[in-house]
Amino acid sequence: MSLNALGLTEAVAGIRDGRLSSVELVGDCLRRIDEVDGDIQAWAFLDRDHAMRQAEAADDHRKQGKAVGPLHGVPLGIKDIFDTGDMPTEFGSTLWAGRTPRRDAAAVARLRMAGAVILGKTVTTEYAYYNPGKTRNPHNPNHTPGGSSSGSAAAVAALMVPGAIGSQTNGSVIRPAAFCGVVGFKPTHGLISRSGALELSRTLDHVGVFGRSVEDVALLAEVLAGFDPEDPDTRPVACPPFTAVAASEPPLPPRFAFVRSPVWDQAEPVTRDAFAELVEVLGDASSDVELGPSFAKAVDMHRIVMEVDMAHNLRRDYQRGADRLSTRLCQAIERGRTHLAVDYCNALSGIAPLNQALDHIFDEYDAILTPAAPGAAPGIETTGNPIFCSLWTYLGVPAISLPLMSSETGLPLGVQLVGRRGNDARLLRTAHWLVRTLGRTGRGARRKIPSAGAKSAPAAEKGKVP
Repeated sequence: MSLNALGLTEAVAGIRDGRLSSVELVGDCLRRIDEVDGDIQAWAFLDRDHAMRQAEAADDHRKQGKAVGPLHGVPLGIKDIFDTGDMPTEFGSTLWAGRTPRRDAAAVARLRMAGAVILGKTVTTEYAYYNPGKTRNPHNPNHTPGGSSSGSAAAVAALMVPGAIGSQTNGSVIRPAAFCGVVGFKPTHGLISRSGALELSRTLDHVGVFGRSVEDVALLAEVLAGFDPEDPDTRPVACPPFTAVAASEPPLPPRFAFVRSPVWDQAEPVTRDAFAELVEVLGDASSDVELGPSFAKAVDMHRIVMEVDMAHNLRRDYQRGADRLSTRLCQAIERGRTHLAVDYCNALSGIAPLNQALDHIFDEYDAILTPAAPGAAPGIETTGNPIFCSLWTYLGVPAISLPLMSSETGLPLGVQLVGRRGNDARLLRTAHWLVRTLGRTGRGARRKIPSAGAKSAPAAEKGKVP
């Protein structure tokens, strides 16, 4: 097996044990990029020589007997909304072409402290909103990889890099993870600092991670989590033991609340069929649960908060360069400028009561089971509908997308698990249990990525669960 096909945790262990070097791993990833990225176009910036210099420095560090971090020598992709002091950060916009920050974003700095090689910057949609970038879905280049963390999800899916970071203000981690067939994890709001990243909405912005397994995203999230005085929504708490908890056996078999949510009417037939079989396979471990009427307006409240905050945070760019922004972005900013202050305040004040209402579900169930997207990835003219993510982003609860199913055309279908706010480790453990349990049925298969001939995440035929 080529080294670029290693998962993040496998690569970390290989370098730590001396079975492979960072130079070998980074070299294989760069060769993979040369082979397939002409079709996929996941990278906004990549300097091969700079990547290899980082790898050489990581190997020299280890050879000298110095202490190594939890990601030592492993290459990662960084969504191009996070500042990098040694690479451009352009937000997917021509207005910021050639922008070179003076220092790293907090998340990037934590990755470097852990020993990671910052391989390059992955493509984001314009200002991390809806307008598609150049990236294509590795399973079929005629389909979207999702957005806005398009390049991060596609690069991991196409085996160009074992892990990557992204962001989510609506569905920008969970949706591309589902469309590309990788694991995407959006932690609790405020768990990972957003300092040095593009700000769309303080209330809604989350840093998220991509990997090929639950263990991979648990490791990335554990490294990234922590207090940052420059992000007022982070808290000085103990480092969460995500990796150890995720790999542990639950004290009792988990129970799942199958929540169709108020937007179930937008689920495509393939999603309805697949989830019907998934619930059947889970049997007594899953129960249908309906959200109360108070949740009906949550998607609208999310939209109000996002549009008002975007209108404020992007006001200077809109004022000086609206003619160079996409129509859809301009329309969102313009709507944000028309919302009433009382509606914005009501939307903000609605978050806490709805989280309290969810507590009754989480007192009985370990996780909410729900779609990650209405269906498989649509065409390249869109990034897909984030409607199945909006509620959970609004509430700031942890969510993870698992590549457990696929459509009849072979495109991945994501299963989204949602946990209680702050219970990220428990959610990761439940997700790991679900992947292992469904895998033991023996009905899954490893699909090949048509454009690259590489292995993708576990998938099954339409309506079938591995």
